[in-house]
Amino acid sequence: MEKVLVTGGAGFIGSHTVDLLLAKGYAVRVLDSLTLPVHMPGQWPDYLPAEAERMGGDVRDRAAWEAALVGVDAVVHLAAYQDYLPDFSQFFHVNCVGTALLYEIIVEKKLPVRKVVVASSQASYGEGKYTCPVHGTVYPGQRPEVQLLARDWEVKCPLLSCRGPIKMELTDEASRVNPANSYGMSKYAQETLAINLGQQYGIPTVGLRYSIVQGARQSFRNAYSGALRIFAMQVLAGEPPSVYEDGEQIRDFVHVGDVARANLLALDDERADYQPFNVGGGKGITVRRFAEVMIRAAGRDRLSPLITQEYRFGDTRHIFSDIGNLRALGWEPKGDVESNCREYLAWAQAQPGFRNYATEARDYMHKVGTVRGG
Repeated sequence: MEKVLVTGGAGFIGSHTVDLLLAKGYAVRVLDSLTLPVHMPGQWPDYLPAEAERMGGDVRDRAAWEAALVGVDAVVHLAAYQDYLPDFSQFFHVNCVGTALLYEIIVEKKLPVRKVVVASSQASYGEGKYTCPVHGTVYPGQRPEVQLLARDWEVKCPLLSCRGPIKMELTDEASRVNPANSYGMSKYAQETLAINLGQQYGIPTVGLRYSIVQGARQSFRNAYSGALRIFAMQVLAGEPPSVYEDGEQIRDFVHVGDVARANLLALDDERADYQPFNVGGGKGITVRRFAEVMIRAAGRDRLSPLITQEYRFGDTRHIFSDIGNLRALGWEPKGDVESNCREYLAWAQAQPGFRNYATEARDYMHKVGTVRGG
């Protein structure tokens, strides 16, 4: 029986991946730091199966990696730091240094690891791919803050001679990478070093660029990002879901079960080796529309989305991933935003300690300059 190490395996995506690995007959070891804001410190979650071997440890710690890799045939590396805060060094220490340590130890100790699957992110693309009616395909950078302060939300052609309106396109893996925030920068750096070191040392590696992942077990204590959990907290507290900008931002949501299936496909299919793949939901939706879906799912029909005219500094306007390459390997997303909302609402309300963390998180983001305007 093959043994798979899942880092971050007690978390949201990790635990669903553990469930699927066990169902497919793998032995599973979990390495997790069990820290806030995802977990209560040191506490293993009840939903983690007893069959999974548990090891506490930080991916920045060489000793933790060395212990966790003993007897392991493959690694699904999901442990990451993800937030919308200006903790710049934290993103790179966890996401990049931790991943470099993984490959360093495999190479140094000549470990027989047959595959590494690394969680990357759609955030690597920044604004992604657009078409200008005059200049064709363009890849705009971050919107200038003077534009956002004027509440002029839409992205313009990046050519100074133009600056005209442009149309969002599906962003495929060959598109230019241009991350706009520290999380996206760190995830692309992580993916790059993993695939390149994998190629150099003959360690088959796959990078999976997840879109916005949704479903049960997404920590409600971390309300700095994630429309699903933030909107759920607000509507269950009888408050309108607060929507940044004008609410017309297009987003790409994917169910966590679909992501877990993509992880296993990447683990088992040699055709995926040494490549990045988009993992998205296959449908775009505006944030305003998503807020309306959450309101209906919670049965709070008297509420309406609150368009705050605030913006998150470094946020993208639109992003929607082309998932054709993963589909060509036989994967297809099955989830939809309506069922995602119902699933999360049912799970969250059953959790001890669930409450509305959104207001204090938003206040803190204003304090540190992550959320501006309004």
